[in-house]
Amino acid sequence: MSPKSIPESEIVATAIFSCVSFILMGLVLVLFFYFSRKKITQKELEKKDLEIHLQKEQLHAVIVAQEEERKRIAQDLHDDISSKLNIVSLNTHLLSAPNLTEEETNEITDNIINLTTKALENSRKIAHNLLPPVFEKFGLNAGVEELCEEFESSKAVKVYYKNEIDFDDNDIDRHLHVFRILQELMNNSLRHGKATEIWISFKSIASVATCNYEDNGVGFDSKNTENQKGLGMKNIDSRVSFLNGDIKIDSQINKGISVIFTF
Repeated sequence: MSPKSIPESEIVATAIFSCVSFILMGLVLVLFFYFSRKKITQKELEKKDLEIHLQKEQLHAVIVAQEEERKRIAQDLHDDISSKLNIVSLNTHLLSAPNLTEEETNEITDNIINLTTKALENSRKIAHNLLPPVFEKFGLNAGVEELCEEFESSKAVKVYYKNEIDFDDNDIDRHLHVFRILQELMNNSLRHGKATEIWISFKSIASVATCNYEDNGVGFDSKNTENQKGLGMKNIDSRVSFLNGDIKIDSQINKGISVIFTF
């Protein structure tokens, strides 16, 4: 059949069908992109919600840790410093009692001096735990060196420390988080891990400050996430997060623990 013999009505119908087909295809594409974009937006919102949730958890962990620290300090002040000062006060009043012998006066005075000396020593220890003077004056490296010496002085553990980073003194606020992380890890190694040896090293890998921490303690199953949900571990995770770093914890039963974190 020649083109001239095709009825005009068929041409019109074909044109209309073609137009409708293009419109439907366009509508399908619009709907496809709309729902695809909606799905992507939904995933982005879920991701942001998850990030906010994690930030809230981290903030909560830090707040809880701070409250626990405040309670510990308050307990130390009440049980130790306050009790000693109360006894000093009582002994001071005794000095005003009539008919005291020289021996009694000397004994009461010695008690006052001894108790005051102990109260001063313990108040220095509390202040030292809050912010070690060596750390404040000489920075992270000196602070960690002193921390290692303190743990070794207990004769319960040997600490091997190596530093290959020249720390910037202007970053002392950030470095305090690193110091607290190591303090928590070392306490865990002794208290829970029963470790007798600890290895700590700082090095720069691809211009990123990295800390390697290991011990030879009893370890735990790091594949079990429940083992990493304690207050101490949450506090460590939060501090690493504040440092914009990453942390990897590996441990096995009776094979100690290995921790690598960046800051």
